[in-house]
Amino acid sequence: MYSPTTRVLTVLELLQAHSRLSGPDLAQRLEVDGRTLRRYIRKLEDLGIPVLAERGRYGCYSLMPGFKLPPMVFTDDEALAISLGLVAARGLGLAAAVAAVESAQAKLERVMPAPLKQRVRALGETVVLDQRPSAPAKDNQALIALSLAAYQQRQVHLHYCSAQDVVTERDFDPYGLAYRARRWYVVGHCHLRQGLRSFRLDRVQAVAPKESYFVPPADFDAVRHLALGVASIPRAIQIEVLLHTDMETAQAALFDSIGLLHPVDGGVVLHSQADDVHWFARELARLPFDFTVRQPPALREALSLLAVRLQQLAGISRAGT
Repeated sequence: MYSPTTRVLTVLELLQAHSRLSGPDLAQRLEVDGRTLRRYIRKLEDLGIPVLAERGRYGCYSLMPGFKLPPMVFTDDEALAISLGLVAARGLGLAAAVAAVESAQAKLERVMPAPLKQRVRALGETVVLDQRPSAPAKDNQALIALSLAAYQQRQVHLHYCSAQDVVTERDFDPYGLAYRARRWYVVGHCHLRQGLRSFRLDRVQAVAPKESYFVPPADFDAVRHLALGVASIPRAIQIEVLLHTDMETAQAALFDSIGLLHPVDGGVVLHSQADDVHWFARELARLPFDFTVRQPPALREALSLLAVRLQQLAGISRAGT
């Protein structure tokens, strides 16, 4: 099923490919009636496309002689953005990404002037982004279907396979999609569990749009939700640290999944959990501001051991100079 916009563009393509086409011929090619075709012609005229109409029994449509759509023209900044975006796409776990990137690059280069083409090709061939390899994707259908549903705020019916290979079905309101830790996720309201849930796209087996629509939460951040989900996983040791700084500085210095932050008088409290207090001590030691460990005592001991070790290493370094 073609959309009206697609049919209007098809009219333009047909008129560019043929010098003259009759109304019945155009209507037949588009599988529409004459009235609908005339509406498409008016839309082209509203866009500034000079369509000439010859009236009468043998009337035809044509474009003004010499008219051609201008080629795509990119500024240097636009070309940089496009080229770097294509480079990044190679590492985002998309099916057939390498072939798609090469094809897109070739199409763009065909419409670029030679100097700009050379700069874009240089970026594509010499720039490497620090991205860990993603798990290969079977296809992009779940990504495409769920991103469209999230954009339309449309409920879907999901077939999902768990890590234990159990397949379940559920109605789902997709609020947004995110790429995190080499995986694609969709986040939204699960009607089966009656709560906010995230699902890995590589485990989605089928997506069927429904006739129901939803209103997502204002300013919903899918990446933030995933990070907080990791931070709230139950672990062996409960941690509470008072950070002697403001909220903005704390958020800039700490990664989201390390824990939950909330401002208090005199600073920001970090609530977290960990299985290894020595790892957590190293994370605190790199902070550019002071802090006070409220709990547990084991974390204070781990910091003391880390301080002693660093002093020893500093002494060894001085002796070796």
